Amino acid sequence: MASMPSLSASLTAPEALVLELLAWVARGRRTYDETMEVWRTSCPRMPVWEDATANGWIVVVAGDTGIRGHTVELTPEGRAVLARKVV
Repeated sequence: MASMPSLSASLTAPEALVLELLAWVARGRRTYDETMEVWRTSCPRMPVWEDATANGWIVVVAGDTGIRGHTVELTPEGRAVLARKVV
């Protein structure tokens, strides 16, 4: 039986911020540019984007118009983490 994804995975950012990112992505179509504008940080203590991608909870999906057409989506694992924390 496969184990359920959890936030006990490798996180360096606060759990609440990672959950906020997952919920934000889940609420609607997000472009890569929009996501980077809102979530990228240069603070090494707050790598929310890096934690979410490294743990496989979000993914960048290539668009057909170059990087401007790329979107950011939750993976099934990301949806499972979000569903377990937002009950």
